[in-house]
Amino acid sequence: MFDNVFQTYKLRLYEAMDNSFIRAALRRAVDSFRINRDKALKRYSDVEDKRLRLIEVKKHVLSNLESYVKQTMESIESNNSYAYYAKSINDALKIIDEVIGSGKMIVKSKSITSEELNLNYNLKLKGNIVYETDLGELIIQLLDSKPMHILSPAIHVPKEKVAELFSKISGENLPPDIPKLTMFARSFLRDKFFKADIGISGANAIVANTGSIVLIENEGNARYVSNTPPKYVVIAGLEKILPTLIDATILVEVVSRYASYYMPSFVSIISGPSKTGDIEKTQVLGVHGPREVHIILLDNGRSEVARDPLFSQALYCIRCGACLYECPIYQLVAGNFGYTYFGGVGAIWTAFIDRELHYASLIAFTCTLCGRCKVKCPMNIDTPEMILKLRESIHSIKLIPEPIRQIIENVKKYGSPYGLTNRFL
Repeated sequence: MFDNVFQTYKLRLYEAMDNSFIRAALRRAVDSFRINRDKALKRYSDVEDKRLRLIEVKKHVLSNLESYVKQTMESIESNNSYAYYAKSINDALKIIDEVIGSGKMIVKSKSITSEELNLNYNLKLKGNIVYETDLGELIIQLLDSKPMHILSPAIHVPKEKVAELFSKISGENLPPDIPKLTMFARSFLRDKFFKADIGISGANAIVANTGSIVLIENEGNARYVSNTPPKYVVIAGLEKILPTLIDATILVEVVSRYASYYMPSFVSIISGPSKTGDIEKTQVLGVHGPREVHIILLDNGRSEVARDPLFSQALYCIRCGACLYECPIYQLVAGNFGYTYFGGVGAIWTAFIDRELHYASLIAFTCTLCGRCKVKCPMNIDTPEMILKLRESIHSIKLIPEPIRQIIENVKKYGSPYGLTNRFL
């Protein structure tokens, strides 16, 4: 079985490296990202102190995860919302099936956690219709492909290919003009928001002491997803829990700067269903926004990882995507360097969250250990150190296919899989 996985993975990397469209799109995206990120960090130099504070907050929550989960669920329920703890993927899918059912129209905003659940596939199995509403995710859905970046899932798709995709569904010959393509997506999705029965999103943060959902976005689609359908469902990993709203605002600033923005266009704080008390101060739920809010806190291995002194760093990740734009492998093959989660840190998530040790081993031995991801990470995640430890663990349970045993020898001899003597460039 492992040899088949290895051959498939290797073929995918080779095909990506040979794809001129991917190279062109990545080159444009990486150059633009780096320029904008550096401008944002220079303009807001106070982000340095804020990111260090956020690291300590994350460390504190993960060290006290059980009590924070309990507090978060109590706070959510105090907001007239429904709170669920899902130990596994199967638990989460069972909850979703009970909450959503079948035959529904669903609008969904970008969520890497939903990819972990293979959510769209499972929703369709139940006879539901799902529309991705983030522009990049819509492109990926039309391609019947997988996201290739945390923030920019269609980073590998050039405008010419997008024009081809949108022309098919519009019945018109759309030019590769980015503003026009964007306006077509706006028009295509507009009525879907208002006709939908269910809205689904992830979360950038879940606030423990208020039960609030924090969403960071630029397109405005997440606001529609969370506000126009009568029922709103949130799926968030336990690592998204933060103690207070102040901590969440710090997260917003750190994510924004390192994701190359001065400030996102929209930051939503949602604390329960819509409500009013304007008539005799009598509270009525479900006014213009959703009548029901359901929040699923997903464990799926996170509580175990949180207890590990080294690998727990992977849960510090705030999904800014900065590491990927620095990774020399990612710049060649995009999200093909990964499984559900991408890049070097994605190997840790693949091993302990996806539990796909075959793919985790391949991703771990694809990493060059250059260290650029650690240098650029706002959370100081030591991905090279975790990769080395993961390689040791994988080697001990003999999950290494013969074709990459030479890589192991190079690592032992040179400290990197490609014979480079300097780990950190």
